[in-house]
Parts: sequence; C-alpha cells; structure tokens
Amino acid sequence: MVEVVQAFDRGRIAELPTDDAPALEAKLAAARARFQDRAGWLQPHERMAVLHRLAGLVETRRETFAMLIAREGGKPYSDALVETDRAIDGIRNAADLLRSRGGVEIPMGLTPASENRRAWTIKEPIGVVAAISAFNHPLNLIVHQVAPAIATGCPVIVKPAMATPLCCVELVKLVHDAGMPEGWVQTLLPESRDLSESFVTDARVAFLSFIGSAAVGWRLRSILAPGTRCALEHGGVAPVIVDRSADLDAIIEPIAKGGYYHAGQVCVSVQRIYVHAEIKQAFVDRFAARVGQLRVGDPTRADTEVGPLITPKESERVESWIAEAVAGGARRIGGERFSTTTLQPAILVEPPKDAKVSTHEIFGPVTCVYGYDEIDEAIGAANSLSVAFQASIFTRELDVALDAAERLDASAVMVNDHSAFRTDWMPFAGRRESGYGVGGIPYTAREMTAEKMIVFKR
Repeated sequence: MVEVVQAFDRGRIAELPTDDAPALEAKLAAARARFQDRAGWLQPHERMAVLHRLAGLVETRRETFAMLIAREGGKPYSDALVETDRAIDGIRNAADLLRSRGGVEIPMGLTPASENRRAWTIKEPIGVVAAISAFNHPLNLIVHQVAPAIATGCPVIVKPAMATPLCCVELVKLVHDAGMPEGWVQTLLPESRDLSESFVTDARVAFLSFIGSAAVGWRLRSILAPGTRCALEHGGVAPVIVDRSADLDAIIEPIAKGGYYHAGQVCVSVQRIYVHAEIKQAFVDRFAARVGQLRVGDPTRADTEVGPLITPKESERVESWIAEAVAGGARRIGGERFSTTTLQPAILVEPPKDAKVSTHEIFGPVTCVYGYDEIDEAIGAANSLSVAFQASIFTRELDVALDAAERLDASAVMVNDHSAFRTDWMPFAGRRESGYGVGGIPYTAREMTAEKMIVFKR
C-alpha cells in the first residue's frame, strides 16, 4: 500500500493499493492485446467523443480536483484551479488534433524509375505507451501524457509520482466513465523501484514518456528495449536577463510570479536573474519588497501564494543550498523556515558562480540575482551550464531583444515575460541535458505517432 499525505502538514489523505509483478504483467498484456487487435481500434470520432466527455466530467469536478492538487501536491488553491482549467482545455486540445491530423503526398514521377506510382503517408499509433509523471502538476502532466495517447490511439499505462497519485487515479476513472473501453488507459502504482524499471524496459513498450529528473530519465533511456522510442522532460536552471532599459515598474510582478509559483517547483522556474549594474540595486530593493509580501502558508487557503515543498527532506535540501551560498558570500533576503515543509521565499544576491544555487536546479522558493556590465557577459553566463530549457529577457530595446533571443541557448526565449510562461499547445522541450524530444499536447501526439508510407503502382 502507498500512503498519500498532504504536502503541507503531512496529514493522511488516503491509502492506495500498489501493483505487484503479476499486476504489471496483466496490464502490459492487456495494453499489448488492445494494440494488436487492429479491428478493435477506436475510430477517430470515438476517441474524440471520449475526450470531449472526459473534459466535461473534469469540468464538473473543477473545485474537487483543485483541492486535491493543493492537498497532495501543495500547490496553492488559486493556482490549482488554473491547473485544472488548463487540464480541461488540454483534453479538448487533444480531441481537436484529430480534425487536422493526416499524412502527406510524396511526389512520384520525378524520375523514370518512379513513373506510374502514387505515394502518400498515413499516421498510425506507435504502440503501447509507458508514461512516468512528476509530482509538481499532478493533474495537468497526466493529461499531457494520457490525452495525446487517447487521441493517437495508443494504449497507455501511466505511473504518477508516488507522492501525488490521487489526481491520476481519479482522472483515469473518469476516462472510463467517459466511455473508454478497458485496457486502453491504465494506472500503475508499482510496489518497488525495480518494478518501475521492469515496466519501462519491457519489450512490449513502444514509447516512453518521462517527466522527472535528468539522472533518472537519461538512465532509463540507456536501458530501454531495442526499438523503444522516448521523450524526456527534465529541468533547467532558467536564466532571466534584465537589460538596463527594462521598466522596473513592469517587470517585478512577472519575475516574482515566475520565481515563486508553486514554491519554485517548476522545471522552467525563474532561478538566475542577471541585472544590469546600473539598475541592480533598485531592482533588488523593489523585488525584495514584492517577494516579502507573498503570502506563505496552507495551500488549501484561497489567499495563499506560496505553499510547501513536496517533502520535509526537500525543504532541508533547499535550506542547505541556501546556507552554502551564504557561506560563500551571498547576501540572503528571506528564506526563513515557515514550517516543516515550507520556507519563506528567498533571494540570494551574488551567490558564488560555482554554488549549487547557481549551477543546479533549486526546485524551491529561491531566486539568485547577479550584476553585469555588458549584455555579452549576461548571455555568456546564462549559456554556461549543461542544461538549457526556457529563458527570458526584459528590455525596451528592440535590437537587444532580437539579439538575445537568437543568442540565448534555450528552446524558448520569452521577451518581457518570465521564463516559466507556457501554454499547453506550444512546443515544450529541454535542450542538451534538459531533455529529449518535444512536449506540448500536439507535439506529444506527434511523438506517439508512427508514419507509414504507401506506394501504389498503376
């Protein structure tokens, strides 16, 4: 059994049964049987109908899901409502994909050898999908893995984070209530880590969708069965550049939101802030004033802005990273302990360049501020790590914006917005150690698709 507790006060929410090896085998066999029975594949209109009914069912439980997100994951209730709304829209987005999904014609007759032929491609489901998700968006991340699988016609077995399984279990129940036959969408709560590895490496798995740490993701990729494709979404150490021309009145709020949303437990959360030396002190003063006003506490309260970290161990880790930076010369603003699981938001001014807070993903309510004199210096520092995901620059100079947008090593660059901006239909992918493949609902659906060419000779 797995005990699920509230992130904030560790109070018990529920206890769920785990899956043993025979249960995993039964689920893999059921998924594989569904895929092999081509005559039993659901038609596009049937899959669309399931997705639309699912969106409606989640919508009727909007507040229930939001409270569940707040309780098991610690995300403030107001942000959990936004996550639920995004999940509902994402399910509908997956259904809409089927209206435009199709192959292309391949030109023939371009050489004598290709005369009297017509060729085209069709899109088919890639096969059984193994999905492993993360705790920080316990509903929407599951939607990003399950909804594209339904849309493309792939059987999917989804393993949620063991700290936050309830949203996943409830969503999959609703998938079945929406009319999805058994065997197409299943959950997995493995009783051991070894069983998780057996799940991922099984030869019946055609595609692995993984959201989590780089260390785990790259290791799993290295042991996949031959032929298994994958997409990995890891984290970053997101850089934000504040140009000397930036409007301080306009940038404080978005940077604070990007840095402390969900207590910084976001893979593209604002972490490294490079501010031009001419405005650095003014920025720090205004930023510290705003961050000091953030309401910290119980995430189930409607007015809470910053909730807990997922476990007490994570709070201890973040505290130790802050202490290391301070010992190395950083000036600390805030960061006091609020409770066993919760820290006050912290700002570290000029931490050492080699400190953990400067080189590793914090995944906590901490941002770091560094001064710079020339934009080249800031871009160089932003690009200096082995991770690269989303980045941003705040400026009122068009040439600075365009130059930085091209030179920043990131999969997406936000201009005059924080690095954590995301919509669920845009491409979302880490570069280098930050990931492999492309996320975002339409792009995940593409990753779960196998293209087949048909050549017809007259």
